[in-house]
Amino acid sequence: MPHVPGPPSLVNGAERTVYEALVDQLGEHDIVLSNRRVTDHHKDYEIDFVVHLDGLGVVCVEVKGGQVSHDGSTWVQTRQGTDHAIDPVAQVRDAKYALRTYVEDDPRWTLGKGFPWTHVVVLPNTELAEDFSLPDCPRWSVVDRAGLPQLGHSLRAILRHKSDGTLDPRSGEQLLAVLGGRGLPQKDVLSRALANEDAADTLTAQQAVILRATRLLKRVEIRGGAGSGKTFLALEQTRRLQKDGKRVALLCYSHGLASYLKRLTATWPRKERPAYVGEFHALGMQWGAATGPDESVRTAESVKFWEEDLPAQMADLAAALAPGHKFDAVVVDEAQDFADAWWSPVVESLRSAEDGSIYLFSDEAQRVFDRHGTPPLDLVPIVLDQNIRNTKQIATCFGPLAGQRMRLLGGDGPAVTMVTCSAADALDHADDQIDVLLESGWREQDVALLTTGTRHPEQVSRQAEGQAEYWSSFWDHDQVFYGHVLGFKGLERRAVVLAVNESGGRDRSRERLYVGLSRARDQLVVCGDPAYIRDVGGAELAARLGI
Repeated sequence: MPHVPGPPSLVNGAERTVYEALVDQLGEHDIVLSNRRVTDHHKDYEIDFVVHLDGLGVVCVEVKGGQVSHDGSTWVQTRQGTDHAIDPVAQVRDAKYALRTYVEDDPRWTLGKGFPWTHVVVLPNTELAEDFSLPDCPRWSVVDRAGLPQLGHSLRAILRHKSDGTLDPRSGEQLLAVLGGRGLPQKDVLSRALANEDAADTLTAQQAVILRATRLLKRVEIRGGAGSGKTFLALEQTRRLQKDGKRVALLCYSHGLASYLKRLTATWPRKERPAYVGEFHALGMQWGAATGPDESVRTAESVKFWEEDLPAQMADLAAALAPGHKFDAVVVDEAQDFADAWWSPVVESLRSAEDGSIYLFSDEAQRVFDRHGTPPLDLVPIVLDQNIRNTKQIATCFGPLAGQRMRLLGGDGPAVTMVTCSAADALDHADDQIDVLLESGWREQDVALLTTGTRHPEQVSRQAEGQAEYWSSFWDHDQVFYGHVLGFKGLERRAVVLAVNESGGRDRSRERLYVGLSRARDQLVVCGDPAYIRDVGGAELAARLGI
């Protein structure tokens, strides 16, 4: 029995009869392809059967069922009592030439243009006279009903006039490869991610309905778990308020999120850009507050300055601002990062303490800093209960840490990968996994390596050049981004390798783990000690990671 790739595509009973004859009479090294289409600049063609005979060449077969005759000038096929003029010889001959040209033009075809090709017409229901002959169709090039039992023999005999049977044995393999096409779009990781993002953008836009619902509310806190679209809503609320003629401040705590918000809002039309966008503390410097000690070096003195002394200065400076420098509305993203003392300057920065608007976007489960803050305001709470940014596999994984039940509306992706290792070895294993992701098709710009403990040496090196330079690497298309979960809140990457490189009891370890697990949109790899992850995240999280 010959090789038949896939199930045969047969249009009618006549083709079925010919197919069965070919299958019965050809050898195991021959190939039978049914109903192959080919297109050139002139027209579209269809060949009923393309038959590759091992060592001999290729025969293109045209099948005409029913009653077929020739009136001396034209072939005629009678169907349901009606005669139809046909030209099976020209049909199969032209199709053969088009297919041969396509095959020979493919770079994978290495057998040149001398490879034997021929064509045959098969009439399974019609019997021809032995002396039948036409100039373009000699008797040997047409097989009738009587010749069907010797169809395979006839095809071989035709090709033996064109070759000696010692053709390159690679011809069948190359023919199949060429007819399978080339440069085909694959199910690659990036196309899947883009499809997921298109769906997520649609869902996020639907959430903007929430903003219309809060149009008449001036003091609102929108709470939602990771992936619920809070940052999108914070940006959209800011844009709408500014477009309506309000003077708006868009605040956050972290350098990374501030960099992201600045870069994004800079692309908006000028009248929609907020009056201020960036870090809370940097706003104080803009008002004239004193610069303090290095914030990255946490000492009792630096903590006191950034969390108590500077906010107190900011409150005084805000109260003294001229009305034109105050805000009609303040939007705060990742509001759970703000300490109690920070809310006073926020309120003081409003033109009107009574009529000024404040919109907070928060996730209590991401309270990774050892500070607590509650706005001294009556806020209308709104809860987002949909995860729209992470794949279902990733959202299911970190679900036990989210602090609320979420409906998972993201796309599908690969299962979360757990790489078992010690905390001390987590960075080395994470580096290896970065290579795996890049080899699987992800681009450098799609990938981030995040740590929960000490920073990766590459992050340390980049930060040595300054925070501005370091965060510009977040947008570098030629580099994997290296960061810490504390600085990556509010941000995301298509693929993330999370190095759980801390051990022992530490404050907020559960929250850091939650942030790290939720930063990947499409693919997540976790490297760490299973026992530690179970202790910190709980048995349900461990089970979902396969621990």
